[in-house]
Amino acid sequence: MRHRAELIGAPRLGRHRLPDLDRARTVAAYAVPVILLFVAVRIWPIPAPNGVILDGVLGGGRIALIALGIALIYRANRVVNFAQGDLGTVPATLAVLLIISSGLNYYLALVIGIASAAVLGAVVELLIIRRFFRAPRLILTVATIGLAQVLTGAALFLPNAFGYEAFETTRLDAPFDVSFEVGTTIFSGSDVMAMILIPIAFVALALWLRLSDAGTAVRGSAERADRAATLGIPVRRLHTVVWVVASLLAFLAMWLRASAVGLPIGSVLGPTFLLQALAAVVIGRMDRFAVIAAAGVGLGIVDKAMTYQPGNNPAFNDAVLFVVVLLALLITRRPGRARVDPEQTSAWQAAREVRPVPRELARLPEVRLARYGLLAVVVAFLVTLPLWLDESQKNLATVIVLFGIVGVSLVVLTGWAGQVSLGQVAFLAVGAAVGGSVTDHYGLDLAIAMLLGGAAGAAAAVVIGYPALRRRGLTLAVSTLAFALFVSSYVLNPEYFGDWLPAFRIERTELFGRIDLSSETRFYYLSLVALAIAIVIVRGVRTSRTGRVLIGIRENERAARAYGVNVTRTSLAGFALSGFLAAFAGVLFVHQQTGLQVGFGSAYLPEQSLKVFSMVVIGGLGSVPGALLGSTYVRGVDYFLPPEWQFLATGAGLLLVLMIFPGGFGSILYDIRDWLLRQVAHRRKLVVPSLVADVRVEPEPIPEPVARRAVEEAVERAPMSELTP
Repeated sequence: MRHRAELIGAPRLGRHRLPDLDRARTVAAYAVPVILLFVAVRIWPIPAPNGVILDGVLGGGRIALIALGIALIYRANRVVNFAQGDLGTVPATLAVLLIISSGLNYYLALVIGIASAAVLGAVVELLIIRRFFRAPRLILTVATIGLAQVLTGAALFLPNAFGYEAFETTRLDAPFDVSFEVGTTIFSGSDVMAMILIPIAFVALALWLRLSDAGTAVRGSAERADRAATLGIPVRRLHTVVWVVASLLAFLAMWLRASAVGLPIGSVLGPTFLLQALAAVVIGRMDRFAVIAAAGVGLGIVDKAMTYQPGNNPAFNDAVLFVVVLLALLITRRPGRARVDPEQTSAWQAAREVRPVPRELARLPEVRLARYGLLAVVVAFLVTLPLWLDESQKNLATVIVLFGIVGVSLVVLTGWAGQVSLGQVAFLAVGAAVGGSVTDHYGLDLAIAMLLGGAAGAAAAVVIGYPALRRRGLTLAVSTLAFALFVSSYVLNPEYFGDWLPAFRIERTELFGRIDLSSETRFYYLSLVALAIAIVIVRGVRTSRTGRVLIGIRENERAARAYGVNVTRTSLAGFALSGFLAAFAGVLFVHQQTGLQVGFGSAYLPEQSLKVFSMVVIGGLGSVPGALLGSTYVRGVDYFLPPEWQFLATGAGLLLVLMIFPGGFGSILYDIRDWLLRQVAHRRKLVVPSLVADVRVEPEPIPEPVARRAVEEAVERAPMSELTP
């Protein structure tokens, strides 16, 4: 009895001690980062005076407002909203233009901006987001990328609507004349406005979430929207409210940014600001609002402290931000798992699987003739294409082919593995840097350069992908976007790696020491052969066990683990193949461009990664031919349209495809193929269940004499014990 009492009493002691232990861990989790931050910015390695730290707090507050909007939408919709910064940029640009163009009162413009932000948030949710209410979460996340491009194009059009081509300054003057100094840093009335509005926004959001019925309902409906709806919670209306609140937070952040450093009116908002907010969200495990706000403020302090250091370069800030994202993914634990994890089931499926031609029809003469005939027509078209193009058009065709290889790499990573990469162009840049260097500095053959560049891309993909596997979900999108910013601003910076990077102009070396590639026609054919090799490799992987396992992991990771699948190893293999193909294309791209062009307008900027991802979604994530169609569409848009129309064409095109043809252009091709196959099956009077699942096959009636004879034979063969009642 005593032993039993001790066993019963032990948990009770544990229940008394566990809260103290949890409380200590919570205090340590908050205190340790604060202490480390204090040591870093006051003692080593980036000491800064109090004025710089206070300026960093204000900048971090703006970052935190964007991050809180992202976290709020994530709590409601379970998606990362990559259009959060643009939701605030459009109404803030409108309000700033009203002040600049007509001299409108500061406070009146602020009210108009708040109203327009609320309207924009409601319109976006009602017209776009609500259309994807029951769609997979990955599809909705992709829709926010398209939405970001549409809003960017709208912001670029606004100056033309007001009759402005350029601005001397877009920095707003303070509504009142106040200034003070902290050390050597001068703070103006705009900074005072930030000191007032940012804490008010934090407190108002906390009170709304904790005390209001809407805030409580948002927290309750975050996990299971269908269950919340059965309890009488108006889930759809709540989502509209959430998007309105997120838009207001974004507007406030961009409005305060306009007062501090100005708005990029007439140009594109850089990815650094959004990435800082995403880093804060990752540190806060996507839904811990207090941690997210503190992380945003901390990142702002680190950014200002680094900028204060003598000889600092903005590229250092981007490098530190990339390291922070990786460490956050490695150190922070994944949120607690329920029995059914909403992020790990088939909700992440975004690619429509391409069905093979049914066996009943594959060997028919007309089907085989159509297949090989279509293949011959496509090959003949691609082979003869240079014969009727000029030099600039040949250049465009080669670029389309090379970016088609990048699209194929994304089919592997996103279409099959279900992982979103928003930094695929960074792997293209890694291949370009390595491949261009080995031919330019060491005189190696282009074939060797392609292998070395591809290997470097595969290694980089594994390094970037492994931390994301700890958290799953959309963390790979954040880490690859950080990697893209790091590569474009730091790795490809001639100031730091000029002796290692290829020159601005390089010569096209001979392939295998014999094949001259100086003409655009020959390089086009080389790129075409490279694309064919990539397609053969990808098709081979898809039919292998690795390809089938990747699909299984995408559909249900836990079920795959239950069957003994090594999820980490298989996923990293998918990452490596995707990185290899993108870097392989990068080696060819840098030689096709005859140099590594970096800086403004470069093909290696992070913004280009969003276009590449849009390209694959428009074409079809699960379809290799669709990826090639998407490459043709997006690169053709870049070639023929001005910048503001490019954003609208790719963003609006992405949204339209997701709404009308979720499978992309590739699904249209396969729907046409299936329709033709149905006609063949109907003409030959064949029933193919995989094509005509809704046709009911009635059993043929058995003639009555045959049925009677079968019953009599069964009775004669049956034992007597079975016949007697």
